[in-house]
Amino acid sequence: MPDVIAINEVTVRKGENKEINLNIARLPTQTVIDLPIFVYRAAEDGPTISVTAGLHGDEINGIETIRRMIYNQSIIPHAGTVIAIPVVNVYGFIHTSRKFPDGKDLNRSFPGSSSGSLAGRIAHVLMNEVVPHIDCGIDFHTGGASKENYPHLRCNFDFPRSLELARAFAPPFVVNSKAPDHSFRKAAALQGKPILTFEGGESLRLHDFSIRQGIDGILRLMKHLGMKNSRVANGETRVLPGSRWRRAQYSGLFRASVRIGEQIRRNQVLGYIADPFGETDYKIKAQSDGYVIGLNNMCVVNKGEALIHIAAEGGEK
Repeated sequence: MPDVIAINEVTVRKGENKEINLNIARLPTQTVIDLPIFVYRAAEDGPTISVTAGLHGDEINGIETIRRMIYNQSIIPHAGTVIAIPVVNVYGFIHTSRKFPDGKDLNRSFPGSSSGSLAGRIAHVLMNEVVPHIDCGIDFHTGGASKENYPHLRCNFDFPRSLELARAFAPPFVVNSKAPDHSFRKAAALQGKPILTFEGGESLRLHDFSIRQGIDGILRLMKHLGMKNSRVANGETRVLPGSRWRRAQYSGLFRASVRIGEQIRRNQVLGYIADPFGETDYKIKAQSDGYVIGLNNMCVVNKGEALIHIAAEGGEK
């Protein structure tokens, strides 16, 4: 653990806590937009972790998770360093939008460029000002476009270190998932820095169970890494080898007959799609055993739309 960490030419020494405001750009009104980064350093040596949220500006649960930990000071480590960025996509947060004003998705813009799009420039800042300092990180997300996620972590089981960290975080589910191209998780992995993606809740809605799972998971991970002395009890964690969406075979009115987090069995009826005129009512059946980790809350759907996200059984408890 270095004696001094420098972000945007601001130095933070052991035992210091600082808020660093990175100037990103200006709105068309010339209002300055800053990216607040909170750095908490213990006097005792230890690892450095990042906790980030709001890469998609309408995904609020992770923002609230980090906010609560800053507010009650539980984010402050007894050893090592925490770099916390509650709202990465400040533009999207202001406009309650997933993307940037130019339509770019930040989580498909990594590693970014200092002369690229606005999303690419922020990605570049993260990769050059934050990622070099960390040993690992947790990036918080929710479901988007009316989809609700049950709290779970996504990581690539091909990397034992990632799975070890996911087990220490101990959410209800850990799902094997390769990082998408140009995502924060993949760009960091290419630098040897494992980032775990936490999913929980729905965009623009606070989901207290997901928030509490996120807080407890961070505290368990910090305990595992020797950064905290206090212990948070583990619930049951199921490690699942993969997942896939059950998509609409017809257009119409969708109503689910399962809930997120529920265990399902092959051939179980998961829901129905009906036409709005009372003539047809199609059953949606499970194609395999598993667990519902995501559910589309939109009732009017078109053929091909993602409806029910199912993580397959066959992993370890």
